[in-house]
Amino acid sequence: MSEALALRTAAAAAGVLLLAAGCGGGDGGDGGGEAAPSVEGAYTGAVPAASVPLSGTEFEGVAIGMPEGWQRSDGQGRICMDPPEGERCGYGSVQLYPQAAERNGADWPAKGSAFNKADGWNGGGATCRAPDGEGQSPGDAEMTVGSPEVTEHADGLKSHHRVWEVSCDGGASFEVRMWFLPESDVMLYVPAVEPAYAQVYDQVAASMDVTEYKKRRAQEQKEEEEQKEKEKEEKEDREEQDD
Repeated sequence: MSEALALRTAAAAAGVLLLAAGCGGGDGGDGGGEAAPSVEGAYTGAVPAASVPLSGTEFEGVAIGMPEGWQRSDGQGRICMDPPEGERCGYGSVQLYPQAAERNGADWPAKGSAFNKADGWNGGGATCRAPDGEGQSPGDAEMTVGSPEVTEHADGLKSHHRVWEVSCDGGASFEVRMWFLPESDVMLYVPAVEPAYAQVYDQVAASMDVTEYKKRRAQEQKEEEEQKEKEKEEKEDREEQDD
């Protein structure tokens, strides 16, 4: 399966319209559960931003642009880029997951091609992430952008770009966005979209570069194989000595 990248203007425009209902945030990293952010700091009055300057940042070899004025926070095998006045890894944040499925306890979003399914928007323990959805539970989800939509990134690789509109049982709703590279196992995830930053998310996604990440992973895998081979040889030597 090939991977690549290109900012999809049409998708961004559609996202702005689809997001009018509201948003929230959160995701499970290493354990497969959902780390739901608080909605108390939701800022739906944010001024719409068509585009913003980006400054380069990096995590485990994945290079990506962070919007000017946003804050970075690390943890649980991911980084979060949080909008101004937003909570840490909360509503409106963009989250980068290297080794996404490998670190997720349920192999999400790779297992069963979950990223292509209506219920594939979360990795477990889903909550209503809409700022006006406190106490509500998420219900039906509609995939509003699905296969074969792809996004081309700065390194020329193309990811699967998916968007879900999730309804909550009390009438609130929120949008989820994902960009996933199955072969590289890298996911860029917006657990709950802030409509004001609809185009900024696409801008950030377009800036992603996994070149160095893939080199590091290849070297790590090579070293792991060499270690296994060494241990195998040592075991065989011990068995021969025992004989």
